[in-house]
Amino acid sequence: MSNETKLIYIKTAHTLIWLFFNAILLYMAFAVIVNQVGVLVWWGIACIVVEWIVLLIYGWQCPCTILARRYSSSQRDNFDIYIPNWLAKYNKPIYISLFIVIMGGLVFRILNR
Repeated sequence: MSNETKLIYIKTAHTLIWLFFNAILLYMAFAVIVNQVGVLVWWGIACIVVEWIVLLIYGWQCPCTILARRYSSSQRDNFDIYIPNWLAKYNKPIYISLFIVIMGGLVFRILNR
């Protein structure tokens, strides 16, 4: 298998993982907005925390990015994922901010039961 093909597989897997975490954040935001906080919200938080632990273990880099580096010398921020370059560049700050807002909403919902 060529390096280009391997990179395509990594980019595809990375994009699917990214979409999975987007779905988690969207669901959590929806659940907090409509005040339907249940077990899935807590599972979502657990998934995000596990993701952060993995990122910390790998020096705040996704393991997919580390793996993709073997097959590409590109310096673009989105060389390892099928999302726009600007989003790949600011992905972590955007999603950390979203998570903080969701957690703030969750705390509000819990305190106002």
